[in-house]
Amino acid sequence: MSAELLRLRKWPVLWVLLGVGLALDVLFGYLFDYLSYRTGSRPVSEDAPLLAGLLPAGVPVTTVEGMPMFGGAILLILGAVAAGSGYGWGTWKTVLTTAPSRLRAFTGLLGALGAVVAGLVAAMFAANFACAFLVATAESASFELPPLADLARAAGGALLMHSMWASCGVLLGIVARGPALAVGLGMVWTLAVENLLRGTGNVLAPVGALADVLPGTAAGSLAGALGATPFAANGTPGVLSTLDGAAAALLLAGWTVAFTLLAGLLLTRRDIT
Repeated sequence: MSAELLRLRKWPVLWVLLGVGLALDVLFGYLFDYLSYRTGSRPVSEDAPLLAGLLPAGVPVTTVEGMPMFGGAILLILGAVAAGSGYGWGTWKTVLTTAPSRLRAFTGLLGALGAVVAGLVAAMFAANFACAFLVATAESASFELPPLADLARAAGGALLMHSMWASCGVLLGIVARGPALAVGLGMVWTLAVENLLRGTGNVLAPVGALADVLPGTAAGSLAGALGATPFAANGTPGVLSTLDGAAAALLLAGWTVAFTLLAGLLLTRRDIT
């Protein structure tokens, strides 16, 4: 894990992805909504709830509402390039022919990615609180903080969503033996296939039942259960109300375990070259 953290920390791709993730979080969570609020491009009846979501008390909801869409894509890319690049660069072969076992090397990668995910979630909450306090100062509005229970639930949900997508990226990187194809497959799945299946599920019950247990459905439903407005109700893209919070959390945990076990099985049993 120490070696993997060193590799990731020295890797410009990591910092680019984390920077993009934070930038998208601030842009879509605060900047665009605040500009809309200030310019009056929304109906007057929506001004109060819009401002409430930009204040410190609304940070938990604002943070999780963007994660099913761009947050998942960023973490999927990170997992795919972290695991898949080892094939193209030959680092998997080098590491596994020296000292550690395949399982030990794989768990080290997972531990390093887990630390990165936790750091990104913490950075997103810190950035959003900073933006919320700036908005509250500019509008002379309330500085009331959210309840600790709401903040803890949002942080736990964020970690669960990001961990699931990161583990999915790791699996794709190992399956494809490289980052490029893995990233492409992941983007096609998250941005196209799942949405098509959910749309088809409206007319075909078996497809609908399948769509209800997909990773994106679980992530979107958890965000909806944590307070984000579903896209169907003029809310944020990617946010759903298909599952309740407990079912969505259990499904996300199940997908994370399944992705991780399958990736570990492939790495430990399959030829590296």
